Amino acid sequence: MRKLLPLLLLGLLCACSLSTPSAPTDLPPPPPSPPTLTASPAGIPPPATSLPVNKHQRLSPQALHYLGAFRLPGAEDRPQTFAYGGNALTFNPQGDPGGVADGFPGSLFISGHDRMPYGELPDGGQIAEVSIPAPSRSRSLADLPQASFVQGFHDVLSGHFVRLDEIPRLGLLYLDVPQTGPQIHVAYGQHFETDPPSATHGWFSPNLDAPHVQGEWFLANTSFYNSNDYLLEIPADWAAKFTKGSVIGAGRFRDGGWSGMGPALFAYRPWDERGQPPPNGATLPAMALLRYDNSLEGEDFSRALAGYQHPDEWNGGAWVQTAAGQQALLFVGSKSNGEKYWYGYLNPQGAQAVCVDRNIQDFPTCRMADGSLCPPEDLSGCCDEVAGNCASLRGWWSNRFDAQILFYDTDDLARVATGEWQPWQPQPYAHLDIDETLFLNAPEGEQISVGWGEQRRYRIGAVAFDAQHARLYILELFADGAKPVVHVWQITE
Repeated sequence: MRKLLPLLLLGLLCACSLSTPSAPTDLPPPPPSPPTLTASPAGIPPPATSLPVNKHQRLSPQALHYLGAFRLPGAEDRPQTFAYGGNALTFNPQGDPGGVADGFPGSLFISGHDRMPYGELPDGGQIAEVSIPAPSRSRSLADLPQASFVQGFHDVLSGHFVRLDEIPRLGLLYLDVPQTGPQIHVAYGQHFETDPPSATHGWFSPNLDAPHVQGEWFLANTSFYNSNDYLLEIPADWAAKFTKGSVIGAGRFRDGGWSGMGPALFAYRPWDERGQPPPNGATLPAMALLRYDNSLEGEDFSRALAGYQHPDEWNGGAWVQTAAGQQALLFVGSKSNGEKYWYGYLNPQGAQAVCVDRNIQDFPTCRMADGSLCPPEDLSGCCDEVAGNCASLRGWWSNRFDAQILFYDTDDLARVATGEWQPWQPQPYAHLDIDETLFLNAPEGEQISVGWGEQRRYRIGAVAFDAQHARLYILELFADGAKPVVHVWQITE
C-alpha cells in the first residue's frame, strides 16, 4: 500500500516535463508577502470608481475555535477504503439523526481511495457516508473517537468521468433546494486536460444505493484547471442579488499557476426553472467571482494572490455566514512560504538547500520569495532521477509549507459580480495558520511523495461546512497511516 501514492503521483512528475506543449515558458516573479491577521494585504489597488460601503461584517479568524479530531472507519483494502482518499468531503444535515445525543448531528460524505491510471484502479473514488462523533483534542491517534459508516462505500460514479483517472480531482456538495430536493453535486477533474475535453460536473442522489447520476456537464468560460475540484454553497440571499440565483461555487487550484495564481471560484446552477437538470454534455453558464491570471497570462504576477508561490495547494473552500451576519469565503490548503521555491526534488542536506531538475531549461526552476531568480549555485541539482538517487519524487517544492485558512471579504466578490472589480482584484483580508492542530505524521514510506518537517506538503484535503451549527470540518491527509483524519472547528459569533 505504501507504494500507491508514488505511483499515483507519477503522472504529476511526468506532467511537468519539457515535452508538454502547454508547459510555461517563463515564470514571472510573485507579489509581496501574504497578508497577516491584523491588516489587509498591500498589493492590488481598488479601481478608481467609488466603492459601496461593506454590507457584511467580516468573520474574524479569532472566531474559529478548535474542537478536536476524529478517525475514519474501515480497513485499507482498496478501493473501499479511505486510505489514499480524502479528495472530497461534504456535510449532510439530514444524516445520522442519532448524532443529536452527542451534540454532533449530521453526517459526512467522503471519497475513498482515488482512481489510478492505466487500468490499475478504475473503480477508485468511491463514496461513503459516515457519522460524526464528538471530537477529541488528544494528541494520540489511538485515543481519538472513530466515526461509523452510515452508508458504506459505493462506486457511485461508475461509468461516469471515465477518462479522468490520472491524479484525479474530486469535489462534492450536498445541496437541498426546493427545485431539486436533496442532491450531491460533483466536480471531477484530473492533472491534465483530456483530448477531446471531458465534461466535469454532475449530481447524484444521497441514497448511494440508487444514485441516479445526472450529467456530465461543462462549465462555460472556465478552464479545465480552475473549476473541477472543490464545491461550496453560496448563501441564497447573496446569490439572488449577485449571481442570478446560482448558489453553487466551483473552483480548483493547480500548482505551477496553470489554474490561476491563487484559488478560483465560479458560480453556476445546474437546473432550470422546473428543477430539471440539463441534458448530458450541456455547457452551463458560469460567473467568475475569483480568478487570478494563470502563469501563461502575465510575467509580473501583478494579478496574483499576494505572496503566491508555485508550490501552493488550495484544496477546499467554504462560504461561512453566521447568524449574526458575519461572513467570509474561506480557502484551506498548504501554503508555500519558503525563502526559495523550485521545481525538482527535496535536497537531503536539509530544508535550506535547493535541488532543481537540471534537465529543464524552458522556464525558471528556482525563485526567491521576492520573485528574483535564485543564484546560479542553486541550479546545480543534487541527484539523478535516472540513477534513482533522488530523495523525493519530482515536483514543486519549497523551503517551507504551512497549513493555512485564507479569509476573503464576500463584499469584494459582490464587486466582482457587479463588474466594479475584475476577478483578480480581491485579496484575503486575513489568514490563519492551523499547523499546531495537525498531526503531520505521514508514514515513512510516503515521505518520498509528501516530504517531511517544514517541507511536508499535501497537509490538507477537502473541507465541509455545517451552516446550522457553524462548524467547519477539514481533512488532514496521511494523518492516520494512509488515511485522513477529520478536524473540527466551532465558529462563534
